[in-house]
Amino acid sequence: MLVLQAIRENKEALVTALKKRNLDADALLNKVLELDEKRRGIQTEMDGTLAQLNSLSKEIGTLYKAGKAQEANLLKEKTTQLKEDSKSMGEALSTVTTELDQALYLIPNIPNDLVPAGSAEEDNEEVFREGEVPTLMKGALPHWELAKKYDIIDFELGVKITGAGFPVYKGKGARLQRALIAYFLDKNTAAGYTEMQVPYLVNAASGFGTGQLPDKEGQMYHVTADDLYLIPTAEVPVTNMLRDTILNYQDLPVCYTGYTPCFRREAGSYGAHVRGLNRLHQFDKVEIVRVEEPSKSYEALTAMVEHVKGILRELELPYRILRLCGGDLGFTSALTYDFEVFSTAQDRWLEISSVSNFETFQSNRLKLRFKDQNGKTQLAHTLNGSSLALPRVLAGILENYQSAEGIHIPKVLIPYTGFDLID
Repeated sequence: MLVLQAIRENKEALVTALKKRNLDADALLNKVLELDEKRRGIQTEMDGTLAQLNSLSKEIGTLYKAGKAQEANLLKEKTTQLKEDSKSMGEALSTVTTELDQALYLIPNIPNDLVPAGSAEEDNEEVFREGEVPTLMKGALPHWELAKKYDIIDFELGVKITGAGFPVYKGKGARLQRALIAYFLDKNTAAGYTEMQVPYLVNAASGFGTGQLPDKEGQMYHVTADDLYLIPTAEVPVTNMLRDTILNYQDLPVCYTGYTPCFRREAGSYGAHVRGLNRLHQFDKVEIVRVEEPSKSYEALTAMVEHVKGILRELELPYRILRLCGGDLGFTSALTYDFEVFSTAQDRWLEISSVSNFETFQSNRLKLRFKDQNGKTQLAHTLNGSSLALPRVLAGILENYQSAEGIHIPKVLIPYTGFDLID
């Protein structure tokens, strides 16, 4: 969430910046400031009452020692009322603080100056493109038909077991999936990211910490009996490992990678574009997460983008990079670059990675701080990226590498699969 002091000091500038998201935040920020003023007023009054109570308690002790019990008892009656007043103030303070937090949770991150204006994905800005789009044989098939032809992914069996959006990977399809996970993790650890295995269920505090709650509550699977959420991405548990933490500047950057299945309800997703692996309720993803000093976070973002580029080059998949516009920017992000791989058989681009800088938006929620060289405690910057999301990478490989003989395996993956052809 936004830093409260920034709203107090720069409200009009923030209203202007949030217009890039096509959001008129004036009323919301005014509500935040009103609640903040009310909270501070109650806090000041309660502090005064508690100070008076403390002073009277000392005076009562002095009077008893001096043998002036009658005077002391009179003052004790006064402290009883002060205690009741302070309790009422504490309850009022708790209520208004909750209201203030709820209002702050509704405000998205401030877009970076590089974020282009726009209202939808059509307004995203292409900043890079690389790789040759292959010329496929006549009668080339989309991946869902290839999956059936070679018996490597069974979508109908997934429907039988669970429902739509939960495919079953079989034989060489399962081995290719496992090979991609291992390859991605090896690339990430070689680049300095420490591998973590994390829970697939998180508590509400973790969801609020990284910004999925309350913004994406309807898209998350909720285990109501235990009040736990199935993770939509490894970003949530991995970043929350550092919740309520104060690091030293020597500890930065913190670089983690992790593989997890991801679970998303994807409510309202319909149409031909969601066929096959294009959009799932359960899918595998390897994530990279960084915690950085603010002055170095955009340099780190560039490094993360280059890292994902290197993986796609080795997979020899044609891809492009988009800088997301204000209208398509995620709630928590200050700047996001989306990677899309070209699916030749579908003749369309498929998103396979988002690399984002959240600046202090998540760390403010997480209370993730560090002590700088001068010993001053300040909020860190958090970043994350898909490295990579498997379903659409797998779709791109199946479609772009198909031939009359079968589906060839990218050279870099053959040591992981143990085979070079699906036939």
